[in-house]
Amino acid sequence: MDHREEQPLEHQPIKKQSWLERVFEAGLWNTRFFVLFAVIFSMLGGIALFVVASVDIFTVVKDVFMAYLNHLHPEHFHENIVGGLIGAVDLYLMAIVMFIFGFGLYELFISEIDIAQGGASRILEIHSLDELKDKLAKVIVMVLVVSFFKRVLHTPYSGALEMLYFSASILALSVGLYFMHKGGKH
Repeated sequence: MDHREEQPLEHQPIKKQSWLERVFEAGLWNTRFFVLFAVIFSMLGGIALFVVASVDIFTVVKDVFMAYLNHLHPEHFHENIVGGLIGAVDLYLMAIVMFIFGFGLYELFISEIDIAQGGASRILEIHSLDELKDKLAKVIVMVLVVSFFKRVLHTPYSGALEMLYFSASILALSVGLYFMHKGGKH
């Protein structure tokens, strides 16, 4: 057995600090509260994105009802409807990125969110900066995938080579998503 075992915290000698060092360290430690700006504005940004996406979906639903009530079938009707809905999903995913970022910063720099410990979704629990980056990266990749499909929806194809590129890009996305989820916890 090693004679240099660590003493319990209550038996370790307290390091003497000068008043200047104590004041400086307290001020330095309290600068972490500036993170609250990022937390608050991330939440506001997420709420704004949820509102905009919801209004977009409401507009799509209204347009569908108006088209069917008036027995209309505008040109590119289905593409516009699907594009509007995919765009809203894209905004919802970005809102989720903002929420995960805000919750993660709060838990890393300020305090654990006590009310969430009882049974809320574990997706909002962040214990390290790497965990925050991983969760954000997964959602951001999904945003990029949704954005890709939104753009592809409105892309005209004039030949077999362009369709081959389209197929290859979908295959590349699928393979990338497979490997991204293969190593992660769900």
